[in-house]
Amino acid sequence: MKQSGIIHHIEIYVSDLKKSISFWKWLLTKKFSYEIFEKWDRGISFIFGKTYIVLVQTEKKYLDVPYNRKRTGLNHIAFHCTSRKFIDKLTEELKKKKIRILYTDKHPYAGGKNYYAVFFEDPDRIKVEVVLSE
Repeated sequence: MKQSGIIHHIEIYVSDLKKSISFWKWLLTKKFSYEIFEKWDRGISFIFGKTYIVLVQTEKKYLDVPYNRKRTGLNHIAFHCTSRKFIDKLTEELKKKKIRILYTDKHPYAGGKNYYAVFFEDPDRIKVEVVLSE
């Protein structure tokens, strides 16, 4: 199998590393099959197969302008899942954790009538999507 084109890693600079680790560690290791790959004083990485997600603490001098997904740059990260039950259970857990769920008026069909998904935000308001892959 050729590996050209598969994402190697995604690196996200975060405003509060501790809050971001709490959120992403729960999502990636408890809900999906990622494992902690590396840890250092200003970051952490999670690996799944050959792909990893890296969180790095933003330098203080760059924290003056907060992240906004409507600006140029990353809008959201979307993950596959294999059942509606997974999305429904995840949605309930997000509510219990008081994690902001987006598009609640259209949930779970915010992406369209044949698109079963949940959309929510990380601590920096990066949109995260978990969508049923049928």
